[in-house]
Amino acid sequence: MNEFIISEAQTEKAVLVALITQTQDERKTNEYLDELAFLAETAGAEVVCRFTQKVPAANSITYVGKGKLQELKEYVTDNDIGMVIFDDELSAHQLRNIEAELQVMILDRTSLILDIFAKRAESANSKTQVELAQYKYMLPRLTRLWTHLERQRGGVGMRGPGETQLETDRRIILNRMALLKEQLSDIDKQKATQRKNRGGMIRVALVGYTNVGKSTLMNLLTKSEVFAEDKLFATLDTTVRKMVINNLPFLLTDTVGFIRKLPTDLVESFKSTLDEVREADLLLHVVDISHVGFEEQIAVVENTLNDIGGGGKPCILVFNKIDAYTYVEKEADDLTPLTKENTTLNELKKTWMAKLNDNCIFISAREKENIEELKVLLYDRVKELHVQRFPYNDFLFQVYDEDGDIN
Repeated sequence: MNEFIISEAQTEKAVLVALITQTQDERKTNEYLDELAFLAETAGAEVVCRFTQKVPAANSITYVGKGKLQELKEYVTDNDIGMVIFDDELSAHQLRNIEAELQVMILDRTSLILDIFAKRAESANSKTQVELAQYKYMLPRLTRLWTHLERQRGGVGMRGPGETQLETDRRIILNRMALLKEQLSDIDKQKATQRKNRGGMIRVALVGYTNVGKSTLMNLLTKSEVFAEDKLFATLDTTVRKMVINNLPFLLTDTVGFIRKLPTDLVESFKSTLDEVREADLLLHVVDISHVGFEEQIAVVENTLNDIGGGGKPCILVFNKIDAYTYVEKEADDLTPLTKENTTLNELKKTWMAKLNDNCIFISAREKENIEELKVLLYDRVKELHVQRFPYNDFLFQVYDEDGDIN
């Protein structure tokens, strides 16, 4: 089904392509390419080269200009490259034209993310969600799958085999999508029932950019065994665990990580997963403070939360990976402006973060640094929320199972 899946049997050599435009400067393009390279490596590809082009906007026919496309073709041919990955989502027209010119597998950021999601999906829920997103991506691009078949002109009864096959595939995909939507609708109802049964407990959701350490923190706080790995989208399945601090029980949820240019179809398909975020009482927004673009990552997560209706909730910024934070020390007479690269962590804490007061905390989940302080902060916030919501409910006498359902 998935025509863009990367083979695990043999590592493909890949080339990355991105544009420097009026809305995306060179620094941001390079940062996006770093992330795209991480995505490619997570999917199992070996990145050997990067190509960028400075243009006002993407070429509607071939994404890059003719000269750059020819340069790409020569490099691909001379270096036995099996795959070219573009940092933006390509249209069916662009895909067809680029593929015809380069004669290798062409992926864009969306298809690459879908490939990773397909490999990472474990539960029936996440597999169904990913499959639906794949079909949504594939449907408008079906025409390029049948360009090798002959097309004939004519009236009724005179259609060529390519067109007949295309119509058949489109109908099969639409029927399959309808079935998947029904399955997800049933899953949504089941999840809603489960969340209703947990109504007597405050719900806290871990959110954040992908690979910031949410699952590691989840394991540390709840002593669970959520899969965690130094790769993008290490886990897709939402995990809910009961946590107790000083006899105060609440539910902690680990959710799928966000990313720049997250495919719209994925957001829609993962509705049941994101409902856990929408219905949470408190968000722990985990941030990788060691990442040079952590502030932009914060913005990406906040924008995504607003898009799914999860914005405006009480939130604590948890700045993780302080053990990996590095900076270049400035000389005493150095007049270079302060940037993330030459600012100490203590100096950084005195900037806009100082205004957050108790709405932020700095930790290292890997080194277990400041975890007890985080638990104290969590206890205070959860207790405050519980008293507000259930002023006459003695939560200490409720009995719950490990998934937070009332026994």
